[in-house]
Amino acid sequence: MQKTLVLLPTYNEKENIGMIVPEIFAAHPDLRVMVIDDNSPDGTGEEVKRLMQSYKGLTLLAREGKQGLGVAYTHGLREALKRDDIDRVLMMDADGSHPVEYMLPILTQSLSNELVIGSRYTKGGGIENWEPWRYLLSRYGNLYARTLTGLPVRDITAGFLCFQVGLLKRMNLELIGASGYAFLMDLKFHAIHERNASVVEVPIIFKSRREGESKISHHIVREGLKTPLRLFVR
Repeated sequence: MQKTLVLLPTYNEKENIGMIVPEIFAAHPDLRVMVIDDNSPDGTGEEVKRLMQSYKGLTLLAREGKQGLGVAYTHGLREALKRDDIDRVLMMDADGSHPVEYMLPILTQSLSNELVIGSRYTKGGGIENWEPWRYLLSRYGNLYARTLTGLPVRDITAGFLCFQVGLLKRMNLELIGASGYAFLMDLKFHAIHERNASVVEVPIIFKSRREGESKISHHIVREGLKTPLRLFVR
């Protein structure tokens, strides 16, 4: 029986983590969940420790400070590869934007595909209640990135991903230089172009975050513009 580890990176997600963790275990009680917390000042780590008393499959990877989404995920992926009881790694946001209901179709597709992407922009996918500027930034950002990278997927910046561990073991995480959300683009490029991963997109409806503020910043936008150029050159 395949075992799946879910990676949830967090920074100031105390209220959201208190909702998403029970939802995941209610739908999939046999999964393992690792929260990667960057020393959130709002007490997210303490909330995870409280939840660990109720969910034996939940663990906390506590980091010293905020260094970016990519660095947090890289740390989590390396920890996952140290375990011999994990066959798949599922990456998702902790803020509720990646609904738990889509975990089953993603995990089902991962049985026959090395990389599965929960996609907003494939047929049947979509976005709920985004401001027009953010939708345009994402939509045209994906078009820009697809054109430069040549990746055969519609949602290059998607963060709802499932990897077979065999693929992760073939990948060199040192090659992935992006630290913010562009890390997700870099990760797909390496898996598909440089490790010839089999990939499929599963349509999802991306929801608005439940609580807290968006993590979009000027640095994230700049890195999102530079990374496709760097990958094109590579």
